[in-house]
Amino acid sequence: MAVVACYLICALVWSTTWFAIRVCIGPGGYPTFPAAAMRFTIAALILVALVKSGLGRPGPRSRRQWVALVVAGLCNAVGYAAIYRAEESLPGGLVAVLFGTYPLFTALAAAATGTERIRRVDLGAALLSLVGMAVLFWDRLSISSEQAIGVAFAMAGVFGSVAYNVIFKREAGGVHPLSATAVFLSVGAVALWGLALPTGVDRIPVPLPMAPTVALFYLAILGSVVTFVCYFYLLRRVSLMTASSLVLVQPVIALLVDALWEDEVRLVARSYAGAAITLAGVALGLVWKWRVGRRAAASAATPA
Repeated sequence: MAVVACYLICALVWSTTWFAIRVCIGPGGYPTFPAAAMRFTIAALILVALVKSGLGRPGPRSRRQWVALVVAGLCNAVGYAAIYRAEESLPGGLVAVLFGTYPLFTALAAAATGTERIRRVDLGAALLSLVGMAVLFWDRLSISSEQAIGVAFAMAGVFGSVAYNVIFKREAGGVHPLSATAVFLSVGAVALWGLALPTGVDRIPVPLPMAPTVALFYLAILGSVVTFVCYFYLLRRVSLMTASSLVLVQPVIALLVDALWEDEVRLVARSYAGAAITLAGVALGLVWKWRVGRRAAASAATPA
C-alpha cells in the first residue's frame, strides 16, 4: 500500500507543478532561476531540519554514496534550471508532454549502464503512451522559434532527470529517502543559486506577490519535499521503468489544468482520445508488471 500511495502522490502533485511553475515565474512573479533556487532552498531547509531531529536514518555512510548524491544533485539542478527556462515560453502541459520521452531515455540509459534489464513490453508501453501524447498535442506540434528553444531546454531537463535517476538507482539504495533527498536538494539549491545570483536576484519583487509566492511554497513543500521523498522511496522498491511511468500520467492531468487556466489551451475530442491512449500505455506497463509479480510470488510459494 505504501508503494501505491507514493506513486499516486507523485503522479497527482507533480502533474500540477508544471502549471505552478508558470504561476511562480509568470508576469508579476519571480525571476526564473531565483524562483528555482528559492524553491529548493526552502525544501532543503525543511529536510535538513527533519534529518537533524533524528529522522531519516541511515544516511549516506560511504564516500561513494556521498559522491553519488552530490552528482545527482548537480544533475537535478541542471534539469530544473532547464525546465524553468523552458516554461518561460511553453505552457506547463506541453513541457509535461515532452517529458513523456523520459521512459524511453530511461530505458536506454538503464540498459547502457547495466542498471536494469529492459523488456520489450516496457518499450512497447512507453511507445504507446508517446503515440497518445502526440495525438493529445497534435495541434501544438507546429511551434514558433521561441517555443523551439523552450523545447530544447525541456529536453535538457529530461536528460538531467534521467541522469540523477540512474545514479540513485545504482548508488543510493541503502540511504534512507529522507536523508538522500536532503542531500540531493541541498546540492541542487546551492548549484541553482550559482545561476540565480548573476541573472536576476535584484528583480525579486517587493512586496512579495501573493499568487507566485503561494505557488513557490506549494512547489517547495508538496512539489519537492513530499514528492521527492515519496519518489526515492519508490525507487528503492520498484524498477526504474515503473517509476518513470509517472511522467506518462502527468501530461493528462497537466493538460486539464492548463485547459482551465491557460488561455491558449482548449480541449477537443482528439484530446480525450490522446489521453485515453496515453493512459492505456501506462496501464499496459503496470498491469504486466503486476501479473509478473503475482506469478513470481505464486512460484515462490509452491513447495519444491
